[in-house]
Amino acid sequence: RRWYNGYKWLGEAVYNPFDILLFISNGYIYENYWFSTGTPTFLLKLIERNNYFLPDFENIVKDRKMLDSFDVDFIDVETLMWQTGYLTIEEKIDLFDEIRYRLVIPNHEVRISLFGVISEYLTGLRTTTYKDNIKVSLYKRDLEMFKRSVLSLFSSIPYNLFTHNRMYEREGYYVSVFYAYMKGMGVEVIGEDVTNKGRIDLTLIFPDVVYVMEFKVDEGGALEQIKGKRYYEKYLSIGKDIYLVGIEFDSGKRNVSNLEWVKMF
Repeated sequence: RRWYNGYKWLGEAVYNPFDILLFISNGYIYENYWFSTGTPTFLLKLIERNNYFLPDFENIVKDRKMLDSFDVDFIDVETLMWQTGYLTIEEKIDLFDEIRYRLVIPNHEVRISLFGVISEYLTGLRTTTYKDNIKVSLYKRDLEMFKRSVLSLFSSIPYNLFTHNRMYEREGYYVSVFYAYMKGMGVEVIGEDVTNKGRIDLTLIFPDVVYVMEFKVDEGGALEQIKGKRYYEKYLSIGKDIYLVGIEFDSGKRNVSNLEWVKMF
């Protein structure tokens, strides 16, 4: 159910039958069967062209007119994803005399596959070494290893990736890259995590630890902002250790200029 169910059209969720047949015939091995049949190149280029902020996938609400749009010159990223099966309807919202639809990624297969491809596209990196090291360091709570791994990741992004644009100057690029990497590894990530004091850039939730992260580009104070706004209070009652992590980037160097952390509880 977690891997292959979740496709909804205002009714009961259904499985992808293509996945299920291949899952059975392949000896009950969990793989990305449907997603591997094609790379969504047009979708990836649209995300890049629109400088789409990937954590916005956490809260997509559209009306029927937007969902039914077929103008390829002006189509929204979310609309294209809905029409091609990467998003599905989670909820119908009655807004007075208008109807809205909340869209979500249907299941684990689509989530890890889609964000895996997006992270590779945004960084030009195909190796899994960087992702594995980052994930392991967070599981082990080895923040020194995490710092080295993040530095290595952004140091390895080819310079010619930025020849025709200046997306590295925007905070959203760095947040989106890290968000995509985490999602592509199956980590529970909350983007634009709302609190009573503001929004946390990213929250990473592991079995026994929570990481509250703030990103800055060409300015300092990332960790101080988390402390000052007490973002961590949202997670005090869940019984997990909490780490605050501030990550600051230098757009000239296109890499991390400062990464610091503190364990709160």
